Amino acid sequence: MKRSIAVRLGAVLTTAALAATTGVVLSTTAATAATGTATGYASQNGGTTGGAGGQVVRATTGTAIHAALCNRASSSTPIIIEVQGTINHGNTSKVSGNSCNTADDVIELKQISNVTLVGVGNGAVFDQLGIHVREASNIIIQNVTVRNVKKSGSPTSNGGDAIGMEKDVRNVWVDHVTLEASGGEAQGYDGLFDLKNNTQYVTLSYSILRNSGRGGLVGSSESDRSNSFITYHHNRFENLDSRAPLMRGGVAHVYNNHYVNIRESGINSRAGARVRVDNNYFQNSKDVLGTFYTSEAGFWHTNGNILDRVTWSSPGSQTNPAGPGMQSTTSVSIPYSHRLDGANCVPDLVNRLAGANKGVQFSNGSCSPTTPPPTTPPPTDPPSGTNLSLASNAGADGSSKASGTSYGNVRDGSMNTHWSPSGSTGSVSIKWGSSTTVARINIREAAGSEGNIRSWRVINHDTGAVLASGNGAGVIGFSPTTLRKITFEITGSSGTPRVAEYETYAN
Repeated sequence: MKRSIAVRLGAVLTTAALAATTGVVLSTTAATAATGTATGYASQNGGTTGGAGGQVVRATTGTAIHAALCNRASSSTPIIIEVQGTINHGNTSKVSGNSCNTADDVIELKQISNVTLVGVGNGAVFDQLGIHVREASNIIIQNVTVRNVKKSGSPTSNGGDAIGMEKDVRNVWVDHVTLEASGGEAQGYDGLFDLKNNTQYVTLSYSILRNSGRGGLVGSSESDRSNSFITYHHNRFENLDSRAPLMRGGVAHVYNNHYVNIRESGINSRAGARVRVDNNYFQNSKDVLGTFYTSEAGFWHTNGNILDRVTWSSPGSQTNPAGPGMQSTTSVSIPYSHRLDGANCVPDLVNRLAGANKGVQFSNGSCSPTTPPPTTPPPTDPPSGTNLSLASNAGADGSSKASGTSYGNVRDGSMNTHWSPSGSTGSVSIKWGSSTTVARINIREAAGSEGNIRSWRVINHDTGAVLASGNGAGVIGFSPTTLRKITFEITGSSGTPRVAEYETYAN
């Protein structure tokens, strides 16, 4: 039997005690809620910032996620939960506290606000375990994978929804996630992304929904028309039977998505729903837009879409396909600013950017990816142990240095000095007089230049092997490697890169 863990807010719970109990590590560093800024309808109604400015928590179990929520001063205290590893039934228990309302076998974001859940490190996978948002507001979920959540069979979680929202939910941004199943309803799976019972101002962006019978619905029945203001953009809907999405009432904006192998129906606008459909690429699919399986009509406003080997059903009493002409039946105005990529570049762009663990990048509106700087400086959160860069036998060199900067500035222990390359890219190295084992580095950007470093590689200079690559400065981990020189190579930047400290650690 799973245990329920109580967090008493009146007591002092030390970091060590909390880590030993639940697998959560706390940091007092304030940080950005997530990479980028909420888009679409999630940017309206006051905007969506998640846990921006709150405490940063690293969690490796579902219980740790719940404990972090329950350890807050109140249910609205901002918090950023960085998730790493596999979250499953075996490590997800209910935790009790005044600032939370959690449950076994589901990640419960219930009756709370101002929370960011973001995958970090080598990735976060919610395996057969759904994420449930209920009576909540200002939530960000980014860079996670949720897979094989069942509503029947064993084990079950979240009613079979990978991510589900219901009852008075406001302002949720779900971004760069992968939601997938291994079959349809007959195999025990339900929707990948379902919104019900008065859920509004939600954006799903740069995500993958695949290999399921049902993509997602908005409204649990023809009478549940209280859900509205939903944006779907730069997503890949792949190998689905239907519901991409199913809209019952409300307003939605569907743009720059790639639809591949939709077998029965795609955007199903019904029960009075009004959907704007802009610059999507529909490929190898059937009935990608219309009203299906009901006589209660919905409506659509279309612009700039590409149909590539799309087939259509004949109209009937409960079938009203928009094709083959895809003519608009209503007009939908969009209240927020956005830049449309051309539909012809959507398949390549979405394939490169959408989903978890690809490096969180966005489109610049001209069919090219870009990585925006964080809205506030990222957490330093240095690894534990000794900074090997400060060892007496350590030194520094590099590929070039801008006037007034020095390689040695990255290992002088001061944030007031820095190294910059002579251009927008370049490399800086830490070297030792004898072989040294390194498993983690921390690249700390100088004040005022946070976010300038975009793409990078970490190289074993002794062998030329690439130890890690990615986007954005901060803590970077890799397999422990014994070497005499380790190089941080900046391959892309925005503005002038300025590295104040290049820290190295054995663990």
